[in-house]
Amino acid sequence: MPGAATLEPLDLVGVQIPYHFRCPISLELMRDPVIISTGQTYDRPSIESWVATGNTTCPVTRTQLTDFTLIPNHTLRRLIQEWCVANRSFGVERIPTPKQPADPTLVRSLLAQAGSHSNPYPTRLAALRRLRGLARDLDKNRSIISSHINAREILVSIVFSDTGSDLSSELSREALALLVMFPLPESDCSAVASDPERVGFLARLLFHNSMEVRVNSAALIENVLAGSRTAELRAQISNVDEIHQGVIEILRNPLAHPRALKMGIKALFALCLVKQTRDKAISAGAPETLINTLADFEKCDSERALATIELLCRIPEGCAAFAAHALTVPLLVKTILKISDRATEYAAGALLSLCSESEQSQNDAVAAGIITQLLLLVQSECTDRAKRKAQLLLKLLRDSWPEDSVGNSDDFVCSEVVW
Repeated sequence: MPGAATLEPLDLVGVQIPYHFRCPISLELMRDPVIISTGQTYDRPSIESWVATGNTTCPVTRTQLTDFTLIPNHTLRRLIQEWCVANRSFGVERIPTPKQPADPTLVRSLLAQAGSHSNPYPTRLAALRRLRGLARDLDKNRSIISSHINAREILVSIVFSDTGSDLSSELSREALALLVMFPLPESDCSAVASDPERVGFLARLLFHNSMEVRVNSAALIENVLAGSRTAELRAQISNVDEIHQGVIEILRNPLAHPRALKMGIKALFALCLVKQTRDKAISAGAPETLINTLADFEKCDSERALATIELLCRIPEGCAAFAAHALTVPLLVKTILKISDRATEYAAGALLSLCSESEQSQNDAVAAGIITQLLLLVQSECTDRAKRKAQLLLKLLRDSWPEDSVGNSDDFVCSEVVW
C-alpha cells in the first residue's frame, strides 16, 4: 500500500480533499482519526476493520504492531472539521465530534459496583444505568462490556435476583435492558432454560406494565432459545402457554414500543422452531395476529414472519386457523416476488400447505392471481426450493386454472424447474 504522502487530493463536490485528511486505507475523508503505535493516522472504523480481519502490521509502514491501542488525533480532527466548515458552500457537511470508546478500566469498575451486593442500591443502579448508556452510545462500547469475563454472569445474576416476586425491581429491569444487547453463551442459556423459576419469571415479565420490560423479556427469551443446543431445553421455554400469549400480545401492540414488532416476531419465530409446541402459538392467536401485522414488518422481519407462518401451516391446527382468515391467501399471493427470494419461498411454502388441505384455499389463491405469480416465479432467478414449491402448487391447482389462463398454454414446460 502506498504511503500517505503519495496520495493525491481527491475531488469531492467541486473541492479537493487534502491527502492528509484522507484515511490511507479507505481513501475517504476521516471522521474519527486515530493514531496507532507506528505514529500513522487512520480513520477508526478502517483500522479497526483492518485489525479485526487478522492483520498485525501497519498498513502504510508494514511495521509489525505490538500495541493495538488507538489514540484519538484531536488536532487533525479539529482541522478536518474546520476545513468542512470552510467548504460548506460547496455542500461539504461538518463531521460531528465522535464519541470516544469507554475506558475498559471504567467498565470493569462499573460492573464490579453493579454486581456487589454490599454496595448501596442507588450505587448499583447508577452503575447499571451508566453501563447501559455506554452500550447505547457505541458498538465498540458493547464489545468492551461483553468482553469482560464476568459481565454476562453479573447481569444474569441481577436479572433473576428476585424471581419469586410478581414485579421485578428497578435494578433487575435495568440489568435486563443491558443484558439483551449481547448474545448469551450456551452455558448461560442452559442455566436459564433449565430453571423453571427463571422461565416463569420471564413469562411474568411479558405482562409487565412497562412495554419496554415486556419487549426486553421477549428479546431475552429469543436469545435463550437461540443459544440452547438441545430440543429438550428449548421445549422448557416453548411449553409455557403464558410465554406464547405474552409474545403475541406484544405483536398486537406494534405502536407501543419501537422494537415491539422486531423483538416480538424474533421471539415467536424462535418459539415456533420447536415443533412439538407449535399448537400453543396457534391457541394463543398467532395466525390472526401475524396476518393482521404482516404489512407492518420491515424486510428482514417480514421474512421471519412469513417463515413463522410457513412453520405453523405445517400442522393441521395451523392450516385451519390461517385458512379461516379471509386475508391469508390474498396476502401470501401478493407477497410472491415482492419482498425477497426468501420471502417468496416462505410464502409459496405456506400456500402449498394451505392449498393441499383446503379446496377453498385453492379457489381463493386462483382468484387472487396465483397462477400468473407462480409462472413468473418458476422463470425467475429465485431459489430452487421456491421453484419446487411453485411447481407443486401449479400441479395442485391445475384443475382450478381459468380457461383463459396462460397456465393452460402448451408453451409452459414443467421440466425447466430443478427437482
